Amino acid sequence: MEAGIVSYGAYVPRYRITPEEIGRVWGVDGQAMGQGLNVQRKSVPAPDEDTITISTEALRIALVRGNIPPQEIGALYVGSESHPYAVKPTATVVAQAIGATPNLTAADFEFACKAGTAAIQSCLGLVASGMIKYGVAIGSDTSQGAPGDALEYSASAGGAAFVIGRDKVIARIQHTLSYTTDTPDFWRREGQRYPSHGGRFTGEPAYFRHVTECAHAMFERAGTEPKDYAHVVFHQPNGKFPQRVGRQLGFTDAQMRYGLVTPYIGNTYSGAALIGLANVLDVAEPGQRILVVGYGSGAGSDAFDLETTEELAQFDHSYGLPVQEFLDHGVELPYAVYAKFRGKINMAEE
Repeated sequence: MEAGIVSYGAYVPRYRITPEEIGRVWGVDGQAMGQGLNVQRKSVPAPDEDTITISTEALRIALVRGNIPPQEIGALYVGSESHPYAVKPTATVVAQAIGATPNLTAADFEFACKAGTAAIQSCLGLVASGMIKYGVAIGSDTSQGAPGDALEYSASAGGAAFVIGRDKVIARIQHTLSYTTDTPDFWRREGQRYPSHGGRFTGEPAYFRHVTECAHAMFERAGTEPKDYAHVVFHQPNGKFPQRVGRQLGFTDAQMRYGLVTPYIGNTYSGAALIGLANVLDVAEPGQRILVVGYGSGAGSDAFDLETTEELAQFDHSYGLPVQEFLDHGVELPYAVYAKFRGKINMAEE
C-alpha cells in the first residue's frame, strides 16, 4: 500500500493510583494483585477529562507534529468504549475543537478495545482509494471497573491519534487483516454502570486465540516470521497477556519492550495498542519493521505490518510529550480522591 501513518500523538492523564492503594481499601493484597497482572499503577482522568478531551489533545499534538491543516482532514473516527454520550457522537466534538469541520465525515467506532485499530483500517481504505487526503483514527478511553473488581486494578485512561495519508509517510502500512468471532468474554448492557467479564474465559478462548491466529495469518500474508520485526505491539489488557502471547509466538523481550505500556499506566482499552505503537514510533529508526496486533472483546483482532521510512528521521517529535514521559511520571492519588474523580460514590436523590 502507498498509504500509512504520516503523524501521531498520544495523551495520558497525569494522575495515578497503585494496586496497593486499591487493595488496601478492599482488604486485598494489592501488591500481589499488581504483580499478578504486571501493573505497577494506572492512570486516572481528572474530573474535567473524558474521551473527548483526551482525543482532542492527542490529535492536536499529531496535527502540529505533522504540520497538517485541519481542513484537509476528510474523515475523523474515534474508537472507544467509554464515549461520554450514549446518543451524541464524540467525533463531531473533536472535529469542531481542532477546526476540521464542516467538510468531512465523522463517526464513533465501538468494538471494545480494538475500536481504534478498526478506525485505522477504515481510514486506510479511504486514503488508499483516493477519496480523502487525510484520515484520522483515534483510540481513547476512560474505562473503569466496578469497585473491588479485578478490572479496577487495571482499567485506566488515555489515548492516541494517528493521521493516515499518502504524503510524507513515516510508517507505511504494508498489510492489514483481521480475525473475528462471536466470543462473549466481556460485555456491558445498556444502562449498566460497569462491564462484566468471563474471568479466566477472557484469556484462552478469547484474547490468546484471536491474537495468535491473527498474528499467524499476518505472517502468512506478509511472508514474515517474528525475527523480521524490530518491534511488536499487542493489545494489553494487563502486563502479563502480551508478554505471554509474544513469547508463544517467538518474539523476544527486546522486541516487545517499547510496545508494552500497560505496566506503567494500566489498560487504556481502545488506546492500549495505539499508545504502545506511539511509544515505538518515538524510538524507531527508518527501515524497521513493526507488527501490531490489537484485540477487542466480543471478539476480534486487527493486525498491521508496518515499515518505517526515511521520513521518520525528519519527523518533528518536539511538540507534545513523548510517551515515555507519561510512563515515568504521574501524581499518585489516595483511593478516596480516586473514587471522587471517577464518580464511584453516587449520592441518592432526596
